[in-house]
Amino acid sequence: MTPMLTFKELASIVHGQVLQQAHNMPVLHLLTDSRKLSQSWGTVFFAIRGKYNNGHKYLAQLYRQGVKTFVVEEGEREALVQQYPEATILQVSDSLEALQKLAAWHRAQFSIPVVGITGSNGKTIVKEWLAQLLSPEELVVKSPRSYNSQLGVPLSVWQISANHTFGVFEAGISQPGEMEKLHSVVQPTLGIFTNVGTAHDEGFSSRRQKVEEKLKLFVGVEKLFYCSDYDALHEAVQAQGIKAFTWSRKKEADVSITATTTAGHRTIVVYTYKGEKQRLALPFTDEASVENALHCLALLLYRGLPLAEIQDRLDRLQPVAMRLEMKEAINGCYLIDDTYNNDLGGLAIALDLLMNQPRRGRRTVILSDLLESGLPEEQLYRQVAGLLQTRGVERLIAIGPTISKYSSLFAVPAAFCDTTAAFLTQFNAGDFRNEVILVKGARVFGFEKIVQAFQQKVHGTVLEVNLDALVHNLNYYRSKLAPDTKLMVMVKAFAYGSGSFEVANLLQFHQVDYLAVAYVDEGVMLREHGISVPIMVMNPSPDSFGKLQQYSLEPEIYSLEQLQAFVAATAGEGQYKIHLKLDTGMHRLGFVHEDFEALFALLQQAPQVQVASAFSHLAGADEALHNDFSQHQIATFRTLAAEVESRLGYAVIKHILNSAGIVRFPEHQLDMVRLGIGLYGVEATGAEQEALRPVSMLKTTVSQVKRIRQGETVGYSRKGIADEDKTIATIAVGYADGYDRRFSNGVGQVLIKGQRCPLIGNVCMDMCMIDVTGVDVKAGDEAVVFGPQLTLVELAKRIGTIPYELLTNVSTRVKRVFFSE
Repeated sequence: MTPMLTFKELASIVHGQVLQQAHNMPVLHLLTDSRKLSQSWGTVFFAIRGKYNNGHKYLAQLYRQGVKTFVVEEGEREALVQQYPEATILQVSDSLEALQKLAAWHRAQFSIPVVGITGSNGKTIVKEWLAQLLSPEELVVKSPRSYNSQLGVPLSVWQISANHTFGVFEAGISQPGEMEKLHSVVQPTLGIFTNVGTAHDEGFSSRRQKVEEKLKLFVGVEKLFYCSDYDALHEAVQAQGIKAFTWSRKKEADVSITATTTAGHRTIVVYTYKGEKQRLALPFTDEASVENALHCLALLLYRGLPLAEIQDRLDRLQPVAMRLEMKEAINGCYLIDDTYNNDLGGLAIALDLLMNQPRRGRRTVILSDLLESGLPEEQLYRQVAGLLQTRGVERLIAIGPTISKYSSLFAVPAAFCDTTAAFLTQFNAGDFRNEVILVKGARVFGFEKIVQAFQQKVHGTVLEVNLDALVHNLNYYRSKLAPDTKLMVMVKAFAYGSGSFEVANLLQFHQVDYLAVAYVDEGVMLREHGISVPIMVMNPSPDSFGKLQQYSLEPEIYSLEQLQAFVAATAGEGQYKIHLKLDTGMHRLGFVHEDFEALFALLQQAPQVQVASAFSHLAGADEALHNDFSQHQIATFRTLAAEVESRLGYAVIKHILNSAGIVRFPEHQLDMVRLGIGLYGVEATGAEQEALRPVSMLKTTVSQVKRIRQGETVGYSRKGIADEDKTIATIAVGYADGYDRRFSNGVGQVLIKGQRCPLIGNVCMDMCMIDVTGVDVKAGDEAVVFGPQLTLVELAKRIGTIPYELLTNVSTRVKRVFFSE
């Protein structure tokens, strides 16, 4: 249990100034995100000013919800005291720094061994595997998921309780000066440096500087474990005099790897340790997993575990599913698949996501026993019951002998089973209809079988949408905006093929100001799924005006005829917002200056209609050769918008910049900007493409592999001709899935096992054929149609189109899987 801490002690620990003390409530729960409040009593909210957001904006909301203890940064002292008379308020110079100081104090209360992990890749895998490998003799506390940032690390360390005997925490940095702060929080006794790669190189002057900064995590450790084949790392460790335990494939080390061979799905490792040659089997063959496992082996050898025990534990080591997935399921259900692990921290994170799904229908949780919480069983499940209740869970299906033992603690309607097999035996699909279901289980319970039972039956082509990448891109564009510039995000055309609801829900969670769709039906769908953000409809038809009113949608109005129809449809009581489209040179839709007399005469006769915004569209913002024309459009728009406001007698939101314009004309942000294709990972100007992360990956499967002889033909019209004996594979994607026929006959390529394989013959409706000569391919293997290594930008150039077309063409019959890493 967290040592009981009073507010006075908190003030002393973080060196803050008490502005007001209305109570002396204990400090039990730390909150940094207002959307993740689970209980108000004992909660302290740290109002953090971040790069993209400011926690101080949410004080009033949390105060109304019952939070009464705040840590705020220097500023509006008197206003705070007057506004929140029942609150206890502590003022600090930096709220994040105060949070880190508190976590460092908390860590210092425990003398348990703690492993700190850093490196370019593999931190989370090594952390999870170490927790598995050490669990037979240790009660391990670890970072939930990849909580390795300046914010995530202190929240992770706060989990340590008196019952834990071992800690494993990962730490990542992106620029100099960060690791010293994390070192003070983690206070590691042992360390693992996983590897040296390119991740976050841009934040440092050199690779060596990055290594030296990361090594600051290990000041004073008993031992640092790493592979000495990374020369820059090895040299820096030696130069700093850090006590090391090394392994190597190339040189003398504490553990010298003399041979590695693959045998089926295992890697046989021969190594020398303390002068003795040993042989060990790892349950993986890919290089990254082997490297991660060898880090773990080094630590286990150092701890003195017998070889037979190490082998037994490695045999039971499971791959770590590194992401939380969201997908459509049977009977209109929506599944949140988090069969990753099941601890208290991970459960809270998953429940936050469940709580922020505004779909209609009840919220159901399928939950296994929680493992290694460090808490007495009754106290643990009392906390779990409280979490479920405060997160609005309406049904619980609990699986496991321990959670079943405490069934009386749960207030929500619940059913209990001892095993997964018992649940599946009585599983009835009809019992689940139009609900959101969180599946959260420790790996030993095999909850992937439950997920399979809920899955919709679809063919093997899948569009994976990385929600973390989408948030990264959103924040990249937000970083370019002035603090008071609003943000409208385009989710038209099924969110550029990515899935409208899921993307809209994430954008709502991150508090964008507006969404935009093309047609009323798209807006209705979002409203019916709980999206409450203002929505602009770009092309409403007169027969849909009734739905605009019914679902609080705001139409784009671009012609006098359209406005006349809207005014007639809204006559009577009520107020309705519209957005005026002005034509400044795109010549697609919009009012020109000659329309203004009739436009404003009509608006004066329609007091029920309020103009929310005036906007225009840049025709060539993505190309420098159109700079003069873009500047002309912007100047024209400023003039027209000023006249709009003058004639209306009130201010409206003004916006003209699209994704390309945000990058190329930041001085013209006006009141709002519109983010479109940039959100989905394509930087329209090409100048800053490296700053974005690809959001979507289209994947399919190999249906069959066959050999053909020289001179034989492949596909319709016999367009594919083998110029030599070849191996070809048929993959389950075709033009009905949105894969363009122009990729036929070698124009297109797909990735299989990291190798590019060209198309042979014509693209068919539901499949196509690829040349896999020289590649070890079998039926069932995965083929990547586009993704980070085969980008939309590259593929669009191959067929003379634009990335928008490829992305929006992905058919709705292709299953979307949304995931968060």
